[in-house]
Amino acid sequence: MNQPQFFKPASKLTLSEVAALTGAQLADPAHGSQIISGIASLDLAGPMHLSFFDKRKYSDELHESHAGACLVGAGLQVDVPARIAVLRVANPYAAFVEVGRVLYADTLRPASAFGTEGIAGSAVVHADAYLEDNVVVDPLAVIGPDVEIGSGTVIGAGAVIGAGVKIGRDCSIGPGCSVLHTFIGNDVIIHPGCRIGQDGYGFVSGPAGHRKVPQMGRVLIQNDVEIGAGCTIDRGALRDTVIGEGTKIDNLVQIGHNVTIGRRCIIVSQSGVAGSSVLGDGAVLGARVGVSDHATIGAGAMLAARSSVVGEVPPNVKWGGSPAKPIKQFFREVFEVERLGREGGAKKSKPPGAGKEEQA
Repeated sequence: MNQPQFFKPASKLTLSEVAALTGAQLADPAHGSQIISGIASLDLAGPMHLSFFDKRKYSDELHESHAGACLVGAGLQVDVPARIAVLRVANPYAAFVEVGRVLYADTLRPASAFGTEGIAGSAVVHADAYLEDNVVVDPLAVIGPDVEIGSGTVIGAGAVIGAGVKIGRDCSIGPGCSVLHTFIGNDVIIHPGCRIGQDGYGFVSGPAGHRKVPQMGRVLIQNDVEIGAGCTIDRGALRDTVIGEGTKIDNLVQIGHNVTIGRRCIIVSQSGVAGSSVLGDGAVLGARVGVSDHATIGAGAMLAARSSVVGEVPPNVKWGGSPAKPIKQFFREVFEVERLGREGGAKKSKPPGAGKEEQA
């Protein structure tokens, strides 16, 4: 039985059209009129699917695949069975993604989960809010006074948009989000369950307990940012929290108050960036990276998964470990500890009196 799908291709493409779209070269031009109606991995692909092959370790899947066509690097073409049409291209996976973006354009930006057009009857929109034409507000969303929302933006079911928030055009605010004290640019996607613009974590401790530090700043989210589900981004205390243009943040990431994240950064799931830290343009944090307060990560720096950062990381380096250090140094230290562990274990396993026998 065919399984139902939430996303169906918007159109079909010939292999000639795929080649023109991706800059690929058809190995056999006679296949130019062949139609594909979807994309799939090698093991799931059928005769109407386009797949890709970029590593020989997947050769078994390639030879068993029923794909109609495959994007491959020039050096891998010889591995492709004759039944599969070949398109040679420098970067098979990037080309595969480009085709997917055309066929499944509706996956790139969340739509109304309720199929709403305009403002749902159960949504609450303050009389002083200003919404441009073609804004969609799903059921049970709440929009406060002095809010401004640009054309093409979708506010998901149950979302709360606090007083004075500004949201640009063609944005998506997912179901169950709360957005307070925040200015958002254009083409921003915020996935379900995010908490943005709440208090930063700031207290002064003393004999009488912990006294709350006023958090008077804002959150500024620039154009083309994407924020994964369940993220929290605190507003600034004395300055703004800033998420730079084109930055992509995975699910379950915590961004503290006063943090400045540069343009086109990548922050992977379960990472945390503590207050007043700075990430330069293009910095990359692997999964579960912890960045201490007032740290600086240089532009283009890459931190391996589960690293911790204290102080400063130079630009354009690859670091890892806890505390983070140059990745080659980190691996040398790991190997040395393992070597010492093996040698220590070998010494303990010697039978009693073995040393005396050797001396005799």
